[in-house]
Amino acid sequence: MGGIRDNITVVQERIARAARKAGRRSEEITLIAVTKNVPVEKIKEAVDAGIRDLGENRVQELLQKQEGLAGEDVTWHLIGHLQRNKVKYVWNRVGLIHSLDSLPLARELEKRAAPAGEKIKVLVEVNVAGENSKFGLPVEAVPGFVRELTGFSSLEVLGLMTVAPLVDDPEELRPVFRRLRELAGEIEALALPGVEMRYLSMGMTNDFEVAVEEGSNMVRIGTAIFGPRR
Repeated sequence: MGGIRDNITVVQERIARAARKAGRRSEEITLIAVTKNVPVEKIKEAVDAGIRDLGENRVQELLQKQEGLAGEDVTWHLIGHLQRNKVKYVWNRVGLIHSLDSLPLARELEKRAAPAGEKIKVLVEVNVAGENSKFGLPVEAVPGFVRELTGFSSLEVLGLMTVAPLVDDPEELRPVFRRLRELAGEIEALALPGVEMRYLSMGMTNDFEVAVEEGSNMVRIGTAIFGPRR
């Protein structure tokens, strides 16, 4: 691995190649630098190199890093599982929550945002591969779940997210990413109020090129930018 600035350049070039292969523009794709277990000084290097979207898995880490990067022009994404008892700390501190996966969580978000007259932007997390170790809704439950979310006035549903299985050959994941894209199309066709399939958050260091080829427009990259972490 080179320096963080060089790593970002390489990742951007790889995104651009994958986009061209799929007949897409690289400008359509948001690169989210995943900051899990990354110290603030290294995150600052990424921001100085032009990164404007940061993704954090844990609420406590997110709050600490926001404080350490106060004043920086960045958008924070909560990409990890969100427990209901942590909603009060984070609901108004992030630009997008990628991991909405239950009605109780939706109710907790609504409870915080509605009295303040605020909107919370969310993605629905989908467990496309059906892995027991992963959070997210099964594919068949998603349309009904999204329909129920239309009853929450403070939630803006802007797309879907998935975490693909860890495999040696990312080509094996092409059906996973393709299914999420198809599911987004199915939900878009329902024309539900307050629901827009604007974002497909899929693809990480091991598989983001295949994800881009299959329609991702948000990739969550940690190791390829910051190097291996504990």
